[in-house]
Amino acid sequence: MGALHGGHLSLVEKAREKASRTVASIFVNPTQFAPGEDFDTYPRDPEADISKLASVGCDLVYLPTVEEMYPDGNTTNVRVEGMSDLLDGVYRPHFFYGVATVVARLFLHAQPDVAVFGEKDYQQLQIIRRMVRDLGFPVDIIGGETTRDADGLAQSSRNLYLTADERIAAGALQAALHRASVRLAIGVTPSVALDEARALVTAAGFRKLDYISLVDPDTLLDLPDVPLAPGTVARLLGAAWMGKTRLIDNISATR
Repeated sequence: MGALHGGHLSLVEKAREKASRTVASIFVNPTQFAPGEDFDTYPRDPEADISKLASVGCDLVYLPTVEEMYPDGNTTNVRVEGMSDLLDGVYRPHFFYGVATVVARLFLHAQPDVAVFGEKDYQQLQIIRRMVRDLGFPVDIIGGETTRDADGLAQSSRNLYLTADERIAAGALQAALHRASVRLAIGVTPSVALDEARALVTAAGFRKLDYISLVDPDTLLDLPDVPLAPGTVARLLGAAWMGKTRLIDNISATR
């Protein structure tokens, strides 16, 4: 959606490894925003974004208008049921239906062979994978590793909203998830590891914690409250508010 940072550019670099031509779309999608959210104030700087994309070898930038993406009288939408209503979907029930709809349209417009989406938005990545499988899009979906600052904070366009003090404290979300992953790896039950992580996030100064959850990486369903069996691969996801900024993050958890 623009306001590009190093994480976005890393996706372009990964795409260039997989394809002979690379296209990036920039579109602040209105159907992902509920009334009162930051659609009008979402950071936009298309000229700077285009320059950044050119610097990493992107061949084409697609900047559709709202009218091109949503023709007058539009009544067609894409819904990935179930997965869209978990985790972030509880707090932003409109969000992933807007994502699925706009990504389906972008695929039809650009007709890519492969598409790269960041693992930072892990739920979004898994929902797009499900949509592609269910609808038969001939697109190979590739996950790009989360790009982080030195203190572990996942890079995000909304990090621009953080004050200097909030930015210092925000790294605690990733630190709490990392500690939970270490605890799970030694056999601590999920409820204990997650409660510890929630306490760390609250103590760091986050004003509201939406969730910290341990889920199956494919279905996004909560795992049972028993120690992870050896060889288990799970996913830890969290969302919390630092000041007026909602931050999300996730990491793998294994035993």
